[in-house]
Amino acid sequence: MLRTSAVRILGERDREAVSALLDTDPVGNVFVASRLMTTGISGGGGAEVWGHTERGRLTALCYSGANLVPVNAGPAAVRSFADHARWRGRRCSSIVGPVEAVNDFWQQVTPAWGPARVIRASQPVLEIDGPPEVAPDPLVRRVRIHEINTLVPACVAMFTEEVGVPPDSGDGGALYRARVEELVRTGRAFARIEDGRVVFKAEIGAVTRHACQVQGVWVHPDLRGRGHSSAGMAAVVNYALAEIAPRVTLYVNDFNAPARATYQRVGFRQVGEVMSVLF
Repeated sequence: MLRTSAVRILGERDREAVSALLDTDPVGNVFVASRLMTTGISGGGGAEVWGHTERGRLTALCYSGANLVPVNAGPAAVRSFADHARWRGRRCSSIVGPVEAVNDFWQQVTPAWGPARVIRASQPVLEIDGPPEVAPDPLVRRVRIHEINTLVPACVAMFTEEVGVPPDSGDGGALYRARVEELVRTGRAFARIEDGRVVFKAEIGAVTRHACQVQGVWVHPDLRGRGHSSAGMAAVVNYALAEIAPRVTLYVNDFNAPARATYQRVGFRQVGEVMSVLF
């Protein structure tokens, strides 16, 4: 337990130090920064923020909620977070973050937490901060409230295809539907819908003053290969840059060649790399 002494649960009194740490990488830390803007540093829904200190100064943190995300965590911080995580027991459904930190953390907690269901060892982080390089689809727009029942099945299909398990198996989909509804109500769900069918969709999940993160990019299986993804993403980028944040980011599986080619056509460039461990 001696090595856990550098870890403590952070609270609102730590906001200035936490913000300064997150601002060192506003794109890489967009998810954690967005969550803490929403829930506060004291957390919500059971989430916590662990801080690692050296000589009395906060040098790293770890967001511990449904996702466990290390931030600015070098070997000493990872070791402390792993010790604390083993003591607490696994409460997350995934570990996501910079490759070196997540790989190191996972190696240390595997005996207690393993096995993982899926490990995504390399997921390039992409960014765009200027006009897209392809023409946007003029039919992609914000999803309207009355279209939630049309959008949710597409979101479930995307999640199942991407993650490997459906998001609605635990509670019949109530929590997942509520998350989708929140994105629609806040104007962060975009789609091209024709004759009651979603052709293309994407959502903006995390938002800070510095950046926003696109998630849930999906094209109907019957309509793939027709350019809907690149034109749709171009439309989402335009909306995001004009109305939401000055930088748009996302991460993609390294083995997803079609998606990576799409993002490259749109004008995204790689700025980092993360690793995900899914349970």
